[in-house]
Amino acid sequence: MNHGECDLVKIVSIDVIGLRADHDAPDSASESCIVEVHTDSGLSGIAESASATPLVRAAIEGEAGSRIYPGLASLVMGRDPLDIDALWQHMYRSNRFIGRRGVVLHGISAIDMALWDLKGKAEGVPVAALLGGPKRDRLRAYGTVWPTGNTLDDLRRNIDRGLDLGLREIKLCATPEWAADPALTATLASAARAHVGDNVALYLDGCENWPTAVAAKVVIPALAEAGFGWFEAPLCGDDVEGYGALQGHGVPIAGGDTGLTTRYEFAPMIDIGRVDIAQPDITLVGGFSEVRHIGHMVRERDRRMVMHGYQSGILLACNMHIQAAEPVDEPAEYSVSLSPLRWELTNEKLEVGDDGRVALPDGPGLGVTLNRETVERFRVPH
Repeated sequence: MNHGECDLVKIVSIDVIGLRADHDAPDSASESCIVEVHTDSGLSGIAESASATPLVRAAIEGEAGSRIYPGLASLVMGRDPLDIDALWQHMYRSNRFIGRRGVVLHGISAIDMALWDLKGKAEGVPVAALLGGPKRDRLRAYGTVWPTGNTLDDLRRNIDRGLDLGLREIKLCATPEWAADPALTATLASAARAHVGDNVALYLDGCENWPTAVAAKVVIPALAEAGFGWFEAPLCGDDVEGYGALQGHGVPIAGGDTGLTTRYEFAPMIDIGRVDIAQPDITLVGGFSEVRHIGHMVRERDRRMVMHGYQSGILLACNMHIQAAEPVDEPAEYSVSLSPLRWELTNEKLEVGDDGRVALPDGPGLGVTLNRETVERFRVPH
């Protein structure tokens, strides 16, 4: 179906589906919120949100009959799904009193992501083509190993989960114990480097566990010594001045993944926090439409952008399309969660190749499809 054939297509419904998988190592990938935007042509777009399903559902469905705080669905129903910019602005401005930040943006993000998938399907091209065209068809992948653990045995075993998948870039995740004990952080950082050798890139996600920049600075020399490529989210995302104080100590600082929304929150993180790497989460910041603005801002300021995302193959595909269209060859986050939702929610497996890269899905839209059996297996009744 080409663009001309879609001129009369209208949005007719939006489904919000909550999924939950119980397993031995629960993490943020153990739950997922799927949003589907349907049109009267039968064409649909899918999205995944890392936010809580009841909150996303409330933002999208709204309160019946309210003319003051309209649900997002009511704002796009009957509208042209291909007029994405206009729909984004309408949703954002109509909720300006309650939705400049937080969960309303999460709902906007999900609808926007589904609309880009739908547009790609309508035009018969991958989302990367809509974003300016892919610069590469295979994406570097870095594996997020969560939880990493606090002992040498746990560290090595969990790193091996990533290496066994063929990954050549591994991100460890610090616990509060790392932040409380600089010697432990140094020991584990050194052990990680010794375990993977010199040909595997290492990164550290601080998970906001360090209370102050002064405390976080103490561990940076050990990370530099072990050759870590970045120190992510060491502090609370509100402490932009603290992020600025971490500059110039030998390891690039990354931030923004822990809940920042829109370019308006990323601007102070970049300009005051002076982060080397901006890490937007497409499910939180405002979808593809807003990531484009953040990417432009990052390039203008000569910084890097590495997308955040720990959920299923849907979110991985979203991030791969973005990173493929970016001028710089940056890695896509590759969750190694043990959750079945991580591996079974899409029919496409998106496996790591011998080169440590993942092939960009080349089908129309996101290029991935929902495994309906998995959806029904883990659906949370509503």
